[in-house]
Amino acid sequence: MLRSKFMLRSLTTATLALAAAVSTGAHAEDPAKWPTRAITIVGGFPGGAGTDLYARKLGEALGKELGVPIIADNRTGAGGNVASDVVARAPADGYTFLLGTAGTHAINAALYKSLNFDVEKDFTHIALLGDVPNVLLVNPKKHPDIKTCGDLVALAKSKPGVLNYASTGNGASGHLAGAQFANGANIKVTHVPYRGQGPAMTALLSGEVDFFFNQSAPSVPAVKAGQVVALGVTTAQRIKALPDVPTIAEACNIKGYESSTWYGLFGPAKLPPEIQKRMSEAVIKIISTPDFKTWLTDLQGIQPPADPSIAAFERIHKADIKRWADVVKMSGATVD
Repeated sequence: MLRSKFMLRSLTTATLALAAAVSTGAHAEDPAKWPTRAITIVGGFPGGAGTDLYARKLGEALGKELGVPIIADNRTGAGGNVASDVVARAPADGYTFLLGTAGTHAINAALYKSLNFDVEKDFTHIALLGDVPNVLLVNPKKHPDIKTCGDLVALAKSKPGVLNYASTGNGASGHLAGAQFANGANIKVTHVPYRGQGPAMTALLSGEVDFFFNQSAPSVPAVKAGQVVALGVTTAQRIKALPDVPTIAEACNIKGYESSTWYGLFGPAKLPPEIQKRMSEAVIKIISTPDFKTWLTDLQGIQPPADPSIAAFERIHKADIKRWADVVKMSGATVD
């Protein structure tokens, strides 16, 4: 058995690994013997993003469980579509997977006028990885008087159209969370998209924008360090990582407000059932351990899935395609 090791390589190295997988894909492998070589988990967002942090943590344990190296390969661009396209076109041999999100596999289906892949038909569901909230953040240096969500709403109402908010991109979950927030609070604010979490957080810290709906994983350290103030979370219940931060629904009196997304692991379409089952069982075993759950809830602010199974993942995915299509329509967001 190969020595278990989680390898994070450069894009060039990972690209060569994928190329090798494609070239060897012509030689059919007995699914019962899978895996016999390195597995690549492709992510659609930069290093330090929530998906990247999750892939690193999962990959470390998965390499030990399966006995082969796990390679993390971030293919950024087009709101995660570049990574999705890579996996949709990869051989269905069990050596290329995608750490996808509700953004890549539900929101983007409505946001983009055309995609090179079908978010349902071109993928195999492996496991649901967790529910991911956004956190409403403000810069205390720019807005020292904003202590609560109510304070932010009051300021926005006193200056219609003046306040602005950052997101990680047009149509990203933070953009839509902000659109839902503005609609529910009956305020007029301006959306300012940035290219990823890093630039958006920099814009908040520098005072370029007034607030930011950011995913919980990169938000929690900034909140605990005092760099930003968290006014609310977009889930229906408070999260363990920020127990003193209320939900948007309770803090801003927006009945029924909820705008969380999910992470999920996909393989290419037509993945052999034996490999789908083995990978799903391995992933679910890892994310169900007390240590992994603690990492998710206490450090990442991610809620472990109540049911991570293939069937539950398929059901939630299908329902979310319709749900997010309605939100995208309400927001008016579109990407050519």
